[in-house]
Amino acid sequence: MAAADILSRNRAFIAARTRLAPVEGLVLMHQDVPQLLHIWQADEITPIWAATEEDLDREGIEPPFWAFPWAGGQAVARLILERPEIVRGKRVLDIACGSGMVGIAAAAAGASAVSVNDIDPICEAAAGLNGEANGVCLQWIGGNLLDRPPADFDVILAGDIFYERTMAQRFLTWLRQAAAGGAAAYAGDPGRAYAPQGKAGLLAEYDIATSLELESVSQRHARVWQIGT
Repeated sequence: MAAADILSRNRAFIAARTRLAPVEGLVLMHQDVPQLLHIWQADEITPIWAATEEDLDREGIEPPFWAFPWAGGQAVARLILERPEIVRGKRVLDIACGSGMVGIAAAAAGASAVSVNDIDPICEAAAGLNGEANGVCLQWIGGNLLDRPPADFDVILAGDIFYERTMAQRFLTWLRQAAAGGAAAYAGDPGRAYAPQGKAGLLAEYDIATSLELESVSQRHARVWQIGT
């Protein structure tokens, strides 16, 4: 199947299997009118995961991280919307983007260009649909960026990347390399085991509403760090 056909199929799948819903607490300004950021989201993780395997014939794929507004990403997005000077006029990368929620916040906050990346190719469709729903343009970069030197971006944003030990260390190493090269790197996390500890680089803390389906609790305390060298 051609790449354009796959993208079209994935977009149709997302529109059929999820619903466009607001993310509470993430307020965008359009022509001086406030409105909540919206993404296409699923209500439960198991049915959307099963549907992805069955409808798209993708057995053994990554979980459908793209279908939910995860708490770490919400924290990064909230920081960007509260402090738009972090991204205003800058080239921004949202790595491990999932739904593209963080990239949407950066674009709405005035970034000159926003690229989004994920190892799951369906995220191209999710980020595209979500960008359109919020009136912003996101540029897709596919593949695993951790396998190559950090690209030339002014700001790199990441949410919910510290859920597994080896991957968390790879991300931290890569983000520190990016910071050493002159980029400003930020990561958000809702208290997972392999997140940074202590106050070094800590910029913000938020109580994020979540769901029992995703987190087994109705609220997570999330933090955002600037990752240094």
